[in-house]
Amino acid sequence: MALGRPAGRAGPGAALALLWLLGRAAAPPAMCTPRDAGCRLLSVAELFDRVIRHSGRIHSLSTELEKYFTPRDNELSSPARKCHTATMLTPNDKEFAQKIPREELTYLILKLLQAWKEPLSHFNQHIENLQELPGESLGKAKEISNMVHELETGVEKVTEKMLSMGIISNSLHGMASSEAAGLSISNEANVMSDSDFIHCFRRDSNKVQSYLKILKCRIMPENSC
Repeated sequence: MALGRPAGRAGPGAALALLWLLGRAAAPPAMCTPRDAGCRLLSVAELFDRVIRHSGRIHSLSTELEKYFTPRDNELSSPARKCHTATMLTPNDKEFAQKIPREELTYLILKLLQAWKEPLSHFNQHIENLQELPGESLGKAKEISNMVHELETGVEKVTEKMLSMGIISNSLHGMASSEAAGLSISNEANVMSDSDFIHCFRRDSNKVQSYLKILKCRIMPENSC
């Protein structure tokens, strides 16, 4: 059973999120307040470690979930899979990704996460009606959807920290504004099979994790990675 999902670029949510972050750049991430007993503000390295671990868990879950959605016989001979995020410039090559400015790479991570939030919510609603699926797969799908929201919040906190420390510049403001003007929610639907949907998400979740690792290494080259 195929499911209609938004095609084209991600909505303006990611760009608006960055504009909101830029407005709060002078403030530290609100992990806790100094008045809290035993409060210790996390370093940028610690924040990165948390989101990288979280993204790794999402990718592992998506790999497990993909086992429940193997392509049907009629799908094996169909054209190559096209993901709804295909219009985004998301490099597969690590060397190329390392050349992307920090600001653009940060924005790309947020844009990818934003692009999957609504489709994952619709996917969860769709597979609840598939009685042939075991309950374990439904649980994994819901967990993934929740974790993507949590990861977006975590990446926003990392971005706040980098902005407040001057690690990324306010040139991000101009980029986010111009991108927001060009992004629109398409009314067209990209109909994908369930197996293609999970395959595309697993691919993009791997990209998010890779980009986070690359960003951390570029900011903290002492890690020799």
